[in-house]
Amino acid sequence: MPLYPIPLYLSRMIKATGIFKSYNDLKVLQGIDISIETGEIVSIVGPSGAGKSTLLHIIGTLDKADAGSVEINAVKVGELNAKKLAAFRNKNIGFIFQFHHLLPEFTALENVCVPAFIGNTGKKEAEKKAQELLEYLGLKDRMYHKPKELSGGEQQRVAAARALINNPTVIMADEPSGNLDTKSATELHNLFFQLRKEFNQTFVIVTHNEELANMADRKLTMRDGNIVNTSAI
Repeated sequence: MPLYPIPLYLSRMIKATGIFKSYNDLKVLQGIDISIETGEIVSIVGPSGAGKSTLLHIIGTLDKADAGSVEINAVKVGELNAKKLAAFRNKNIGFIFQFHHLLPEFTALENVCVPAFIGNTGKKEAEKKAQELLEYLGLKDRMYHKPKELSGGEQQRVAAARALINNPTVIMADEPSGNLDTKSATELHNLFFQLRKEFNQTFVIVTHNEELANMADRKLTMRDGNIVNTSAI
């Protein structure tokens, strides 16, 4: 059973239309259109410099496009002011990056609680949710350890728990297994599908790992700022 009830959402979770992005004279994205359904796992692949991470950051509201629109769960995020956008991101989107970005002075439990505290969840409730997630992810005996006392795979599972603490509808992952050994990477990849099954989250995963890319429901291939191929797996 899921730890939290799964809310009912519209079938289309993410819709991005006409996304352009440049940095000075460098054209990074050149009119991207993308639509992702609720509960879908989509991988984005392509050579370095293709624009994968930039696209992920834009649809994840961490960056703004020069032109185009992004909707998440029917909310036009580009129309939100900075305060409302930050609150929307905190509640609806979880992030997992190649480097876990855990706070070294905090325990695993404290790290997982941070987004909940930002969202004004009370300490007792946040810690209860964090404990449930860490137990679910096999870290029951590691939750009071600091990041330096955890393996790479354990650190990424803590990062996954942190991404899940506010029960977001979307998880954005940027090279999530790029810093892991093969065994830990495989465990993390399987975890994503386990989480989708349990929580019905939508996953958008930028990766160079072909194994992970081919596990997705759909694989988008980018080159020179464009999506050049879409394939169902």
